[in-house]
Amino acid sequence: MKIVVIGGGIAGVAFGIIMKRKGHEVVINERCSTTPTMGNAFMLHGDGISILTKILNDESLSVPGDLIDTFILKRPNETEVKYVKMDPWQCMKRVDLVVSLMSVIGPSVMRFNRVFSHFLYENGKAVAAVFENGETEYGDIFIGSDGSNSKVREQLFGKTAFTKVEVQEILGIAHHPALCKAYKGVFTKYQSSDKGLSIGFMPFSDTEIIWFNQFDTQLVDQPLDHPQDLASFTKHVLKDFPPVINELLDATDFSSTYLWNTRDFDPLPSFHVNNVVLMGDAAHLAVPFTSAGVTNALFDADLLAMTMDEFPHDAIRAFEKFYQKRITAVSEHLDLGRKLKFDFLHPQQIDDDHIELPLIQKKILPKPSDARKDIQIIYFTDPICSTCWTIQPQLRKLRSTYGNSIDFKYVMAGLLPSWKNFNRLGITSPSDVYSHWNEEGAKSGMPIDASIWKKDPLESSYSPSIAFKAAQLQDIDKSILLLRRMNELIFIESDNITRLDVLKKAAYDVGLDAARLMRDLNKSAVQFFNEDLQMTKEMGINLLPTFIFKVNNEIKEYLVGAQTYESFERVILKLNPLIVKKDLKLSAIEVFSKYPSITKKEFKFLTDTNDAEADLILSELLKKAAIRQLITPNGHVLLSKNEASLLFHPGYVANAKTG
Repeated sequence: MKIVVIGGGIAGVAFGIIMKRKGHEVVINERCSTTPTMGNAFMLHGDGISILTKILNDESLSVPGDLIDTFILKRPNETEVKYVKMDPWQCMKRVDLVVSLMSVIGPSVMRFNRVFSHFLYENGKAVAAVFENGETEYGDIFIGSDGSNSKVREQLFGKTAFTKVEVQEILGIAHHPALCKAYKGVFTKYQSSDKGLSIGFMPFSDTEIIWFNQFDTQLVDQPLDHPQDLASFTKHVLKDFPPVINELLDATDFSSTYLWNTRDFDPLPSFHVNNVVLMGDAAHLAVPFTSAGVTNALFDADLLAMTMDEFPHDAIRAFEKFYQKRITAVSEHLDLGRKLKFDFLHPQQIDDDHIELPLIQKKILPKPSDARKDIQIIYFTDPICSTCWTIQPQLRKLRSTYGNSIDFKYVMAGLLPSWKNFNRLGITSPSDVYSHWNEEGAKSGMPIDASIWKKDPLESSYSPSIAFKAAQLQDIDKSILLLRRMNELIFIESDNITRLDVLKKAAYDVGLDAARLMRDLNKSAVQFFNEDLQMTKEMGINLLPTFIFKVNNEIKEYLVGAQTYESFERVILKLNPLIVKKDLKLSAIEVFSKYPSITKKEFKFLTDTNDAEADLILSELLKKAAIRQLITPNGHVLLSKNEASLLFHPGYVANAKTG
């Protein structure tokens, strides 16, 4: 089968590579007279990276660019609005990717200087593509990947009804090694709070940064026809932004900048007519607020190739399947882009807490409703409660076994208001806590480093408790991860979790919006924490941890202090003898896919193994580099490979022995 691709951009060449490897005859027709290098740089989502890796790795080529894993949104006055961990993205220079793809496809497949004119048809099917230079290319299947202004699309579906251009975007590249180093891995964006104006930037190498200036077209009061126009406009409109923006603009050669008129069009009723099919921007165009364009192009190329494999003798079925599989996702991207554009143009109508990340994200499946759970356990705890830390093996196994039937509600009980007149079970000073923690660690088998109470004793446990309540305002599951992270910081890393910088980094590590958490620490989270304190007082809770078991909102049982797993199970089975129990021994793979960090005691408890068995399993995982192990003076900490770099701060890793 001969496949004729119209458009030699990323989508067209990627598809051509895939189909050529499958043994098809492929001809790619490009309007430029040589390899197209237009465009500056772009972001590629993890899905696109996977496809690109598969394409390039077969030729021993690596994916160009730099990893971007953090998004920070600020106001021009440097007020931080968002600070979040992102899905994996790669920032790369367009010409670097195009050159890599061209080296894979080879020159024999390419036909340059071919501007599409029209198709020749026989019996309703296209048999040849005709180009403005008079050349003709015959084929069996025709792929329209000729971009947003697609002539192929126009021939299939008539003139495109584009939306009005309300936002324009200037893209440039700055050569600035110092800023590349300072902002490595970070997508930084400054956005006005009172008008549609922003600038974002991110490094894609050790020396170059891509930047983009988005603005409401109503702000334009001068021609933008020449590089000097773009330079003067950009410097004028961003004059009140921070000094780093001036540094970027001063390090930019404006002769290579581009002005884009951002627009889109409604979803097409189909991506094909007979044996001609569209993909990439020719098939679906969204405004650039989602950064989805190149990812969608690569996804289209890969999926279209797969559907054509599925129906090798029925291109129409393949094209229909391709449309069915893509139309929902690309329509969602279109809707998201339009919403982000509206929010951008009307910033006064949205508060900081509800500003969305300007990128496509992985789909999160809806969680089952807690209302169906048989038993609610109200867990009174505190981030610095050592017994709450040492019973983590029991609690983790409890959730693994009965998680579908029990629901935990966390209440911050305020263990340490301050040291003034403090006396709880004979503990009156930091030195008492130091001794108590050493005893707890020795008898529990859970790692505890008590040195924080000598080198930097906490004055109160209130600020990390409020941080937990702030996390709950964003995401219940991530708030539990934050509590775990705070536990690790103080009990294992001996870090002071009352410090704002420590709390902010912990929030970022578990996927929360750290900037919002910092805002909520002094606002609504305080109120929610006070409600927890009031509940603790009303319920007469004097010892932590305390567990109150409720059925149909009625209190049935209490458990106070350190407990065995059997104690929890006994109460649960008493309250509901027919409760569904997941009585399966967890494998090592299941444990590390469920928990990004785990102590050796927790691993043994969850996998029901003894020391020798656990050591054998873990040594095999370590040999395969599937996990990472940190050996501390107070016990082993095991990290899943993907999370190891995120969970421990550099100072701790550098000082830890690794196994």
